Order: sequence, then structure tokens, then C-alpha cells
Amino acid sequence: MKKILHIVSVLAIAAAPVFAQKVTKVGTTAANILQVGAGARAVSMGSAFVAVADDITSMYWNPAGIARLSRAEAVFSHTRWIADISYQYAGVAVPLSNFGTIGVQATFMTMDDMERTTIAQPEGTGEFFSAGSYAVGVSYAKPLTDRFSIGFNAKYVNERIYHSSAQGVAFDVGTLFRTQLNGMVLGMSISNYGTKMSLSGRDMLVQSDIDPMVKGNNPNLNSYLETGSYDMPLLFRVGLSMDVLNGMRNNRLIVAVDALHPNNDTESMNVGFEYGLMNTLFLRGGYKTLLNSDSQEGWSLGGGLQYGLTTSARLKLDYCYQDFEFLNDIQMFSLMLSF
Repeated sequence: MKKILHIVSVLAIAAAPVFAQKVTKVGTTAANILQVGAGARAVSMGSAFVAVADDITSMYWNPAGIARLSRAEAVFSHTRWIADISYQYAGVAVPLSNFGTIGVQATFMTMDDMERTTIAQPEGTGEFFSAGSYAVGVSYAKPLTDRFSIGFNAKYVNERIYHSSAQGVAFDVGTLFRTQLNGMVLGMSISNYGTKMSLSGRDMLVQSDIDPMVKGNNPNLNSYLETGSYDMPLLFRVGLSMDVLNGMRNNRLIVAVDALHPNNDTESMNVGFEYGLMNTLFLRGGYKTLLNSDSQEGWSLGGGLQYGLTTSARLKLDYCYQDFEFLNDIQMFSLMLSF
């Protein structure tokens, strides 16, 4: 128990810089791909998942969750995000007996090509460019006791537009503790603690006149624009979950609540539920960013169906519909295989 308390204390100290943020800095961080939730199941529960964290998408929400996997799992999730942005998430996690559980994950965000415009040609130049982001990472988690587990992520993040790109490295850490109070689970995670990111590339190369007041000098000297550096979207989550039915008659009703403290927005809360019938049919709902009056995100609904392929393999299909108020609503699909 002392070892567990020591670990929690260290994590709380590491989270201190997050709570030190006094001023809201909406839209001032890079790598926004890291803020899009992974998996239709978790998102349909209002993204209240840090203490649920019992499937492979835990690598995104709370890496300690994959320590609870009893068999290998793989997932692929797709959604058409707002502004016709395409978002994909994929991952594989494998339990390795007493060593713990290891996993790999990848996230990709792409969009349709756009036409380049200039001051001289505001209607378009006829030249098209692309933009997008991706993040790839590895995960490791291990149960330290029969009730407490801890997990870590290491991620490489890349954003690109036209001929320029930015890259960085980020780390996540999470813990899960199953209490003796009717199976209540406490979860905590710190996500995206990493390097600053700044754009570089040949788009930064311009021709300029060092001193236009001097006649006869070269007005087209090669110059390189230096862009600003931006933090990643650091996020501290803490939450709890409980099966209020306690598995009664092969039914379960998980309720969950998360409290969030980001470095680029105000504090908020996520709440959600999942009802499971015979571990086959699932209904979910939730609300995201409670207490944040400026957020466009709100309620979400979804469901899932699980089917046994063999005695050791199961296939699960999940769906989520999420409301974005004045923006276009999104739909997310996830396919999960345990084997």
C-alpha cells in the first residue's frame, strides 16, 4: 500500500505544472490530433473513460487499462470529423503473462487537398496542397497488485502542411485502482507531456531585401522565416466508474464521471453510462465538457454488438453519434477483435 501511495504522490507532483495554469489559452497548442477521442465506445460515453479503461482503446484514455486485458486485442476506428476531416485510430495490445502488457497505436488525420491562394491571386493559383497529422506510439502497462495498475505511452507526433512540417515527442502515464467499495474504480492520467512543436521546411524560405532604403543592393536575398513554438495539449484527467448492477443477471450498468484540467481550455467534466445485456448488446450515452459554456461538444449516443467467433475470439462493432451544436455532427465506427 505504501508503494502505491508513493507512486500516486509522484504522479501528483508531476501534474503540478498542469494546475499551475491560471489563464485559459484556447487554441494555442499544437498537435490537436491528440485531442480527438479514440474508439466509438468511449466517445459515446461522453468520453468519461479514464476509470472505465478496460479495452484496447485504454492506450489513448489511460494506458494503465491495458494491464487488465486477459487476451490480445486489436482495434480500428474511423470517423468523418468536422470540416470533412478524416480521422482513423488503430492499435494492437498483447498481454505477456507476468511481464505486463505491451501495445502499439497509430492515429491519422487527413483532409482533402486545398487550392493555394496568394495576395495577387486570391481566387486560386491552380496549385493544390495537402495537410494532415499523425501520431504513433508504444504502450506498456503492468498490475502492481491485484487492485492497482500503472501504464505508460511514448508517442511521436507529426503535423504537416504543404512543404512544411512540425514534429515532437510526448509521454502519457496513467493509474487504475479498484476499490473495495462495490467495485468502484478510480482512474487518473496525464496525457501529452512533451516537447514544443514548430513548423519548418522549404515554405519558410523567402526572398527579401535586408535594407530597402539602400539602393543598388540585392533585393532577393534568401531568408528563412522562424516560426513560433507551441506546447502540446497537456491534459490531466481523474475519474471514477462503477457497475451499479454489479453484474446482476448477466446485466451491467457502468456509470462514469471524469474531471479534466487541460492547458488550453477551462476545466470541465464528462459523464456517461454503458448498459450491457448478456455481454452481447450494449447501449451507451453521455455528455462531454460539462461546466464549459464555450464548448461546442455536448451529448453523445451509441451502441455496440459483440459476437463470439470461436471459443477464444470475439468480434465487437461499436457506433457513436456525437453532437457538435453549430458544427456538423459526427459519426464514429469501431471494429474490435479479441483473440
